[in-house]
This record gives sequence, C-alpha cells and structure tokens, in this order.
Amino acid sequence: MAKRYFGTDGIRGAVGEGAITPDFMLRLGWACGRVFARQPGVKGRCLVIIGKDTRVSGYMFESALEAGLVAAGVDVKLLGPMPTPAVALMTRTFGANAGIVISASHNPFQDNGIKFFNAVGSKLPDELEHAIEAELELGLQTVGSREIGKVVRVVDAAGRYIEFCKSTVPESFSLRGLRIAVDCAHGATYHIAPSVFSELGAEVISMGVQPDGFNINEGVGSTDTAALARLVVEREADLGIAFDGDGDRVLFIDAQGELVDGDELLYIIAMQRLQDGHRDAGVVGTLMSNLGLELALRAAGLEFFRAKVGDRYVKEAMEERGWLLGGESSGHIICSDVVTTGDGIVAALQVLSAVSDSRKPLAELRRGMRKLPQVMINVPTGSGVQFEGNAALQAAVSRVEADLGDRGRVLLRPSGTEPVVRVMVEGEDEVQVRRNCEQLAAEVEQILG
Repeated sequence: MAKRYFGTDGIRGAVGEGAITPDFMLRLGWACGRVFARQPGVKGRCLVIIGKDTRVSGYMFESALEAGLVAAGVDVKLLGPMPTPAVALMTRTFGANAGIVISASHNPFQDNGIKFFNAVGSKLPDELEHAIEAELELGLQTVGSREIGKVVRVVDAAGRYIEFCKSTVPESFSLRGLRIAVDCAHGATYHIAPSVFSELGAEVISMGVQPDGFNINEGVGSTDTAALARLVVEREADLGIAFDGDGDRVLFIDAQGELVDGDELLYIIAMQRLQDGHRDAGVVGTLMSNLGLELALRAAGLEFFRAKVGDRYVKEAMEERGWLLGGESSGHIICSDVVTTGDGIVAALQVLSAVSDSRKPLAELRRGMRKLPQVMINVPTGSGVQFEGNAALQAAVSRVEADLGDRGRVLLRPSGTEPVVRVMVEGEDEVQVRRNCEQLAAEVEQILG
C-alpha cells in the first residue's frame, strides 16, 4: 500500500509546504507517540529521543514534535544538534522506545524533514510507517493531566557520542602524524567530528564548523567538496573528510585533491578487513554502485549484492545475508558490527584505520578498484506515468545493453523524491557510455511523453 507522507527515508520537503509545517509536526508527534507506546516491549512510560541538525527551522519542529509527544503521554529527551547516527545510538543507550531526527540531510536549509529509529536504532519498518499514517487521520486528543509526558534536555550528549566514536577503534589506534582537513558542512557534526580526530592524535584543520541556521550544506560538505579539495592541497594535508548536514554520509579527498567516493571507501574498508583476517562473505551496495566496485570485490573473493537505493534497503539486505558491510556511492556506509545505521564519523575511522595500518596514502589504497565511466541523466516525467512493464522502454534498454556487452550496465530508476526517471549507463568506454546514455534518455523522454 502506498504511503502518503513517508518516502524512502522518513518525511522531507520544503519548510512551510505539505507536511513540513508546525501544525503537521504537532499531529505527527502525537501520532508517533500513540503508535510507539503500543509496541511490544514498552514497559511503563514510553520514551522518545529527539535530535536535530543545525537548520533554523529545527527549533520550530522540535517544539511541535515535543508538544505532540507529551500530549500522547510520552516522555521526551532532547539532544539538541546531533548527527543522525548519534540519535540512533542514544535511542539504544537510554533504553528509549524510538528516536526522531529533525533533518533534511544534504538538502539546503529551506528544506527539513523527519527520520525515525526504532528501539534498537534501526530505521522503521513499513508497517510502523503505515500505522503512523493511519493514526494521523484521527483527531488529536490530549491524555489526562496526570498522564502528560515530561521533557528533559540531555546536556552531555556530544561528549557521550565523541567517546563512543573513539571506542570503535582499538585503544592502541593513533592518528598522530596525520594532518586531516575536516569539513562538517555547518551541520550536526560541527562540534563533534573535529574533537574525535584531534583526540585520537591528528592535526585537524576544520571548515564548515560555524552554523548560523542558514548555511548548512552551502558550498561545503559532502555535496560540494571543491572547497575542501582546495584546503587539502593548500595546507598540504594528508587527506580531507567531508560530512553531510546530518553526519550519516562521508566522502574523502586524497592528498592530490581528488574525490574518493562511497564506492571506493567501501572497497578500502573491505580490503582492510580481509587484510586483518576477517573473511566477510560479501558487501552490499545499491543499484547505483559503480560496476568497478563489484568487479574489484569479486576479484578479491567477496560476493556483491545490489539493494534498492536507500540505506534502509542496504541494511535489510545485509541482515538477510548476515553480512557486516554495505553502503552507497553517496557515502552512506554501514559497518553493522559497530553501528546500526550509516555513520559518517565511524566509517571515516574505519578508512583511517586502513591508512594507518597500511602506512600507505589514501590515493594508493583506492588504486585496486578501477571505477568505470558512469553517466546519469534525469528525464522529467508527468504524473501517472506507467513505468513498470513498458515494452517500449524495455526494448530501448535491451538495445543499449546489447551494445555494451557484459562489461556494462543500464539502469532506469524513478526518483523517490522528484518527478523524474534517472537514466544511468555504465561501461568501460566513456565516449560509448555517454552516447548510449544520451540516446536512451531521449528515447525515454519520447516514450513517456
């Protein structure tokens, strides 16, 4: 059954439009409180953790959600600005029944959204999202005065999370001698990531650590790494680390100023684990993962599985197969033997561990994987377009696949957030790939009208 409000990762949109309004957030908090309180294992008063990124609208939505939750008889702990994975962690460590993150991740400040975690720090299953949407259709009714929830602000949340991040590497691990440029995107990691790396011994050069409510992801962070690349080269840093606004994504810059994306980071972590003797059976990527990653992992004896795009689907595929490592090209990386969700800082420490143990620069560690040229074009679509089972589309895709042979790949994927179809072609020859992608995109546009 289609969901009205929830997308692939919670609820997101422009502030003041659709569901991203104070009155909706009040009702959402109430509906969530009602649903969470009914879940098996809830003993006594239901407890929900709330964290947020640095957007100015976060104050407004934090208050609205808080009011709705306590009106439903739920207790609340407020973390303030904290990375999304930190909220997942605090949900578990406080024994809470659910966690809520107010964030639009890598989007500009004009957008905001809500993400949810269950009691064990994982994304909500579809059935809970459907239950919340059903509760939203009911009229808000406040519990009796004696049952109204209470709210407490957690004052040491940042310190708790810093210590957790450091605990994910061995006590003997040290970054001493490394100069690292860190870009926090003026987002939720601004008061955490630099401390983690400096306390582990690195010389840290920070940028994107002065949030004002409006500058999150603006020319900084994992969505725009040009400024970080310049900083790495100018300051002769060993590498750069870029987070997105809510800290669940990470990308690297090598000493030459070149981007190292999520596929390459997954490869580096997987090879380090093999080097350490951890014979993991395989790695989960997505439909958008570069074919070069798949080929490199298989050459090393590891299986590779493509999940649907979205970290929740990556996590589900990891759990189904019992694998410990998965992620996306965008930098969502999940190390499930350490954390329950994508965690930019923890993933960065896994990569830095490979750099430290191998005594090799980042640029050398990435060389074992050859990225194949990949071109993607977004084709606008109208409403009500029939995409699945379209014979003309399938024929167009088959023609391109035949031209690429077994060393290429074609993907058509409707966007979950925009009225577009993403046309992606991948192969060994960049000229051939671009030509095929442009031709296929034109055919798709003509077929879909």
